[in-house]
Amino acid sequence: MAFAKPKARLIRWSPNLTKLRALSLKQPWAWLVVSGYKDIENRSWRTAHRGPLLVHASRSKPDYTSDMIERMYGVRLPDEVETGGIIGLVDVVDCVKRHSSKWKFRGTWGWVLENPRRLPLRECKGFVGLFKPEF
Repeated sequence: MAFAKPKARLIRWSPNLTKLRALSLKQPWAWLVVSGYKDIENRSWRTAHRGPLLVHASRSKPDYTSDMIERMYGVRLPDEVETGGIIGLVDVVDCVKRHSSKWKFRGTWGWVLENPRRLPLRECKGFVGLFKPEF
């Protein structure tokens, strides 16, 4: 199996994007979201947020190996993924307890994600919960 190629388009930074809130995710989850593979973000808490949301890739060590992701979801990750900043943008369209997505974990709130777009890495510190990035 070849490495997965992002299914989402790469866009440029614009001044409006710097005003959006962000959510920090560990890798490889952040890459999977902004690349268009992962359409649900599992959280222990519900969100009322709808609309665009920046995706921050934390500096934390990955909690899943490439082999595990490939076995569980059929996606082979690239050798390197970016960390320590904003790497993309996605639209949050719903927040549900049940969903048919293979990415939905039982017992969590599923943030339904659409329209993923990749961005060139913009380094910034991440925070817990939704946050306004400091560039």
